[in-house]
Amino acid sequence: MPPLFCVVPQLRFLVCLLAASLAVAPARAEPAGARVEYVGGTLSALSANTEGRLRTTDPRYLSVAARGTEIRIPYEDINLLEYGQNASRRYVLALTISPILLLSKSRRHFLTIGYQDPEGRQQALVFRVHKDDLRPLLASLEARTGRKVEYQEVEARKSGAD
Repeated sequence: MPPLFCVVPQLRFLVCLLAASLAVAPARAEPAGARVEYVGGTLSALSANTEGRLRTTDPRYLSVAARGTEIRIPYEDINLLEYGQNASRRYVLALTISPILLLSKSRRHFLTIGYQDPEGRQQALVFRVHKDDLRPLLASLEARTGRKVEYQEVEARKSGAD
């Protein structure tokens, strides 16, 4: 039996076209940093529910970049790292798709960063962190600040860096 490419010349053409388009397609660079959503806190430069990036690549500053705004916080001024999560049932999906979804939980991961500003006032930032960026972010913050992350509950400790 002859190979499939010999039987269907159009298939060979489509495979070659697909391979050529993948080879020529430019690689999209993902912006650096952990994907976060600013939930709230004392930072007036950002409004609640603003999506952005937390960057820990600078050796001296934690960078918060969102909506064209960049805030830099010296690691030495950070005095609180707290991680917690909120788990809830997927009721809407269970009603619309399948009742079996009631057995699964949706987890949201929250990071609270406390620091002292240049005027000596205590400030706090609360972020919802994308689940894939959580462990590297917590490890980086612990390494840069020299502080241990405080976990709000046992389940949070399982999800975070041990």
